[in-house]
Order: sequence, then C-alpha cells, then structure tokens
Amino acid sequence: MAVKLSSGEVDLELNHEINVTPFIDVILVLLIIFMVAAPLSTVDVTVELPASTAQPVPRPDKPLFLTVKSDLSLLLGEAPVGRASLQGALDAATLSDKEQRIFLRADKSVTYGELMETMNLLRAAGYLKIGLVSLEAGPGGAAARNVQQDSKAPEARP
Repeated sequence: MAVKLSSGEVDLELNHEINVTPFIDVILVLLIIFMVAAPLSTVDVTVELPASTAQPVPRPDKPLFLTVKSDLSLLLGEAPVGRASLQGALDAATLSDKEQRIFLRADKSVTYGELMETMNLLRAAGYLKIGLVSLEAGPGGAAARNVQQDSKAPEARP
C-alpha cells in the first residue's frame, strides 16, 4: 500500500519552550547525592598538624613572652601573674602599647582549650597581635625555636 504525501509546503510551528523535566531530574539526583555525602564528610578524625617550613624572621629586640605552664599558671616574662591581673601586668610591661606583639608559649601538656582561653584573655585585654611559640625539629633533627604569628601575619618566626 502506498501513501501519498501532499507536495504542498507546510510550515512547522517553532516550539520556543524549554523542556525542564530532564533538568529537574538531574538537579534532584545531585541533591540526593549531596544529602548522602555531606554527613560522611563531617566525620571526626584525629589530626597531626604538619610542621611549618617558613623562613625565620629576625627576632625582636625585646620580645614579651606569656608562658602557660603545665599547671596552667601564667608567667609574663619571668614573673608569675594571675589571670585576673593579666591585663594590668601587660599594660605595665608594654607601657599600654596594645600594638606590641605578645609571644604566647605553652607546655605541650596544656590542652588546646586552655591555650584558647589564654588567647581570649589577651584579646579581651586588647592585645590582638599574638605570636605562638613552639619548638620545631630542623633539617638535622635539632630543635629550633619557632614562632607562628596570628592571622595578620600567618608565618613568621623570631
């Protein structure tokens, strides 16, 4: 059986609408993937932070060290200071110069929370430039003094 098509020209209508159904399907699949993957990425993992390899910065003439001992007592320079009187002792030692950098060092048995509490005391006193002091094994295995400064100057060592 044969079919005859008309030879007349037929104008087909143009469809200007976008078919969004496949787009919505893809978005929903991606949403499900991210909903499943997000809780898996927040697993608590023990972390050993790497050592810094930045070049040392010249040591200041008279650095001011605040030390947190293993019994959580504080020493400003060589003198013991109470947590309540820390601001007054800092103001006396720096002549109320809040721009002077305070180098914070702590015994390795001091917990991270206690160190952060001490940093919060410094910030509450108005001293925002804080450098963290640590020991770092050098290339030959010898320990060297290492100072990491706060976020204003990420890696510098006196």
